[in-house]
Amino acid sequence: MLEAEIYITLKKVVSDPQGLTIKHALESMGYQKVIKDLRIGKLISIKLEVNDKNKAEKLVNEMCKKLLANPIIEDYKFRLKEIK
Repeated sequence: MLEAEIYITLKKVVSDPQGLTIKHALESMGYQKVIKDLRIGKLISIKLEVNDKNKAEKLVNEMCKKLLANPIIEDYKFRLKEIK
């Protein structure tokens, strides 16, 4: 069995108002000198009943392109790990 951890973020050219709000809040708390940029994303974890990594990669790519990520405004990357 494999687990896919999928990280979805807005593309760099897309404004991230939620990230900007959190950045400003952290700066107001005294972290202004250490934060250069902040962007928000999402993590999706899926347990797959597949043992073949190539097949799992294909399936996860299909899921991301069809539903999980919006390819117009979002980028995604994932990693697969074996679970017991």
